[in-house]
Amino acid sequence: MARDILDSYKILVAFLGDALGPDYEIVLQDLRDQKNCIVAIANGHISGRKIGDSITDASLELLSKRTYIQQDYHANYKGVTKDETLIRASTMFIKNDLGEPIALLCINFDDSRFIELHDQLLSIAHPIEFLKQYSTHTISHIEMYDSYNSTDNITEQFTSDINVLMNNMYHQVIETLNLPLDRLTQEERITIVGKLNEQSFFKLKGAVQYAAKQLRCSSASIYRYLNELKNN
Repeated sequence: MARDILDSYKILVAFLGDALGPDYEIVLQDLRDQKNCIVAIANGHISGRKIGDSITDASLELLSKRTYIQQDYHANYKGVTKDETLIRASTMFIKNDLGEPIALLCINFDDSRFIELHDQLLSIAHPIEFLKQYSTHTISHIEMYDSYNSTDNITEQFTSDINVLMNNMYHQVIETLNLPLDRLTQEERITIVGKLNEQSFFKLKGAVQYAAKQLRCSSASIYRYLNELKNN
């Protein structure tokens, strides 16, 4: 049996997790056959995710924009875990011979314990009253993250629940449209489906059924709308 092309990357995930330590989450996400899920992860405690969980909104955004054509990776953009911890995220495209992405290798760095250590060291050197009045380390910390890839305007939301991800993406699209959701026309449904498709929403498992429920139509209708959009 031929060895799967991602097997070596799965070993790399385990190696990097051990070599870099517990503050680095290493994730391998398989994009083949519309799997779009995690197939290997090290130090998953950082985001709370596990093997089988869905890819993130930022990953879908990078794929929908086809940035992999010009870039092999995106480094040092903001990520937010479900407990609202700010982390530094980086993603590399793993491509086939045709240059199409088949997987994503992601490294997410959580520096929160170093910030705590920083605070402890400052409290030893200075009175608390002085720090409250003059310390700007929190502001500097935020500005540091804002400086990473600011032109890309990417913020990654980490969640292990695919339904939460679909719900967030759906409502982000709805908020940009001023449509009467309780009495949508077919043309308006197609508009919503088109906006969702631009965000690679339908790469997620169960997305068609989710959209059909939200738009109060059948799954067959969603597939028909997608075909109409593809042919236009």
